[in-house]
Amino acid sequence: MNREYYGKLIFELSKPGRVGYSLPKNEFEGYDLLQLGTMTLRQTKPLLPECDELTVVRHYTNMSNNNFGVDTGFYPLGSCTMKYNPKLNEELAALPGFNIHPMTPAKYAQGSLKLYDEVQKTLAEIAGLSRFTLNPYAGAHGELTGLMVIRSYHMSRGDVARTKIIVPDSAHGTNPASAAVCGLQIVEVKSLADGTVDVEALKPLLGPDIAGMMMTNPNTLGLFERQIPEIARLVHECGGLMYYDGANLNPMLGVCRPGDMGFDVMHINLHKTFSTPHGGGGPGSGPVGVRKGLEQFLPNPQVRPTPTLPCREGADTIDAQEYEVYTPLSTREGQGESLYVSFFLGNFGIIIRAYAYLLSLGKENIPMAGKLSVLNANYIKESLRSHYLLPIDTVCKHEFVFDGLREEYGGDHHSPEHVTTLDVAKRLLDYGFHAPTIYFPLLFHEALMIEPTETESKDTLDAFIDVMKRIAEEAKADPQLLKSAPHDTPVRRMDDVKAVKEPKFTYKSVS
Repeated sequence: MNREYYGKLIFELSKPGRVGYSLPKNEFEGYDLLQLGTMTLRQTKPLLPECDELTVVRHYTNMSNNNFGVDTGFYPLGSCTMKYNPKLNEELAALPGFNIHPMTPAKYAQGSLKLYDEVQKTLAEIAGLSRFTLNPYAGAHGELTGLMVIRSYHMSRGDVARTKIIVPDSAHGTNPASAAVCGLQIVEVKSLADGTVDVEALKPLLGPDIAGMMMTNPNTLGLFERQIPEIARLVHECGGLMYYDGANLNPMLGVCRPGDMGFDVMHINLHKTFSTPHGGGGPGSGPVGVRKGLEQFLPNPQVRPTPTLPCREGADTIDAQEYEVYTPLSTREGQGESLYVSFFLGNFGIIIRAYAYLLSLGKENIPMAGKLSVLNANYIKESLRSHYLLPIDTVCKHEFVFDGLREEYGGDHHSPEHVTTLDVAKRLLDYGFHAPTIYFPLLFHEALMIEPTETESKDTLDAFIDVMKRIAEEAKADPQLLKSAPHDTPVRRMDDVKAVKEPKFTYKSVS
């Protein structure tokens, strides 16, 4: 590929007078556009590129080839499950019967409404909760919705003093951000040396001002929080609710349920756990589930089956179940439209894909997803511990964290030849692997967070392990090779400081 030519912006390939389209005859010629109002009319022509069709096709095809995704390579991005998305899911989501307008009357959207209800019931069973809403558009949106449920619960009882939320120091960054947006004050609880929540440090934080506690289990280090029953008991005794961040639900599938652990509210990332494509800002879906007794605080609108119709005379079976979209009376009498968190019923295309994935695995095979993700993570961890520093030496779940290279491979912080986690990540790109999450969680200075998922084969894992060991050997023999990486990517190492201080978000025409 000629990078000098195809690496240009589409505007830079533009030549006046070139076209790649043929518009139909203008049927509205002579229409008085002023009737639309002068405020709606452009005063200048839009800045649009003028290119022939072949140039456009080549430009965007080559641009897409520069993207990295699960379909093109291994994507071990810790704390963000990047599993393979079966193409069958895409075919089912594209079925014409699902491609309907969001305002379609319920009687003409029965199939879609049934699917919505089936997905929420399935998620409730997997999570051990009572009911789900599928309306939130993403994981962080689900967090905000779940926290709104907790606040609404306390407000409904007149308990206005509960304005604080407890968040572990190992939490995902969205946890305190979502809590702040919801108007809650964040109270941090420290972790023990083994990476789990310090229960003794938690006890003094509890009181009548605590709305609840947000937790991820397994936590961001990929470790199972064994003190969950005790933590849930303490929080409930002080009047708070337990919130489960479902970003790490994948290894728990079919093995244990958040509701059984004592959690009252949770969100699930459909675009992580149930294989729908994500990245680059979307698409996403963050369903929120609640335990029995909190259903009335879920956002509007909701979907439910109508009463079962009687059997028609002469028919062999009863009529099919019908579904309706409704607004619960209890919420209408409360905050009304403020309880809507999205338009219509969420990102429905993502919900379809998740349903296809759930049906493909079935209840018999869903537990295998969690077990294989745990097996793969531990296999990589044990294979690389000789080259990378393992700060917490224990069995992990779906992901684990190294703290940079071992000292003998360039991990000595006091050496001028110190090779950083960033250097390792950049060098990985030269070998065709996406880099894992780096410098997160913040508990470790040189964090390198790896999550292989269950969909990767042993061959892929072995290839990744081999490259990681090779990079460690390179760091020992020639540190500058890593410090100047990547070498074989379309774009070399960027000046991050300059990018922040002098960002360029738009193309400015020179004409």
